[in-house]
Amino acid sequence: MKLPDSWRNGTVAVIGLGKSGVAATRLLAREHVKVYASDGSNHPYAGDALQALGGLAGVEVEIGHHNLTRIAHAAGVVVSPGVPPDAPPLRAAREAGIPVVSELDVGCRALEDTRLIAITGTNGKTTTTALIAHLLRAAGLEAEAVGNIGRPVSDLALSAPRPRLLAVEVSSFQLHDSPHFAPDIGVLTNLAPDHLDRYASVDEYYADKALLFRNAGAKNAWVVNGDDRLVLDMVKGVEGTKLQFSLEWKADAWYDGAAAALMLKDEVLLPRRDLGLLGAHNVANALAGALAVHRAGVARSSIAEGLKTFRALPHRLEPVREAGGVLWINDSKATNIASTVVAVEAMTRPYVLLLGGRHKGEPYTRLAPLLKPRCRLVIAYGEAGSIVARDLEGQVPIAQGTTFANVLEQARAAARPGDAVLLSPACSSYDQFKNYEERGATFRQFAEEL
Repeated sequence: MKLPDSWRNGTVAVIGLGKSGVAATRLLAREHVKVYASDGSNHPYAGDALQALGGLAGVEVEIGHHNLTRIAHAAGVVVSPGVPPDAPPLRAAREAGIPVVSELDVGCRALEDTRLIAITGTNGKTTTTALIAHLLRAAGLEAEAVGNIGRPVSDLALSAPRPRLLAVEVSSFQLHDSPHFAPDIGVLTNLAPDHLDRYASVDEYYADKALLFRNAGAKNAWVVNGDDRLVLDMVKGVEGTKLQFSLEWKADAWYDGAAAALMLKDEVLLPRRDLGLLGAHNVANALAGALAVHRAGVARSSIAEGLKTFRALPHRLEPVREAGGVLWINDSKATNIASTVVAVEAMTRPYVLLLGGRHKGEPYTRLAPLLKPRCRLVIAYGEAGSIVARDLEGQVPIAQGTTFANVLEQARAAARPGDAVLLSPACSSYDQFKNYEERGATFRQFAEEL
């Protein structure tokens, strides 16, 4: 594994001890690098794995505090994606001129013989990542989905044997500090405002997304959304082969609305009815995934068979169950306005929309014209509840919820046979839950017990 000599001769600071930080610490310890690993929380979200770090040679762990002096004198700093760039330990490192890199960057240095298909974008990247890994495995190849989708790259780098192909979901946070990250194939699903609670401007957010291409070369292939002007502008001048997918026109992969079929070049790939995913956005995700794996060498027939067997991921427009004629749909992963727009556009029946959580900076007024045709009721809740109600007042019927249990009971009372109840909050979950998974699981349990 290629690491700077200064890292092997000094101490590397790992900031943040969730799954990514723990995995990075273990990987560095395997390479006999001394590590100072710290987390500002007294209860980092890493469970038993965190406890195991204390027994590793050369590793010192500090919980509930960061020693800024030690960090400022470290040979390097590895940061977990959940740590904000203006956090005190990162400010201390940068002011001292200490290089800061992501866990993703470190993990990929240990995967020199592994082909990487990287997926980023504002929405759809997790589904597309899982889909690409599924399509590769369906074709008989050893592949795995890693990165922001759940399993840190560093954790996979610790295993043996390793798959030769990886689908790697990368967030803007990870790209920010990944100067050595160089995928073989890259996918950019779309661009829309997001994370304005962490970025000073949308341009700053887009600039981090563009770092997917910072190590682009002639041998690279980039799968991009041909319907997204921001995406097309971003890849202008980027070195490598560009492949486009589209729902609107004939591209490298496209949707033929007249024939209701997914197309690869001039040939039918799959009838739309055979794709078991809700919404036009998932057709776009399927086209992007098909292009990426086709570029990686998978045959058209294998791609078609793989698409037939792929199912919606938990918390992403996931049909939970139908009870009393009401379909309950868990889209808890919709933590921004753009994601909720996609979910709303996928609705084909009247619905009750659960909208709220922790506000992320965007106004909800964009949703109003989309909600008018079919939305029976918006139930606004959480810290953002009053903002949601203010932005949508007079546009659609609105109720205010208190606890999440109260929101679910209101939804059950309001929905009629033939309706859907859609949890697509457009907000983060951190006001009432530890993450969007817990929020979605609570919704699912309620629906399953009806």
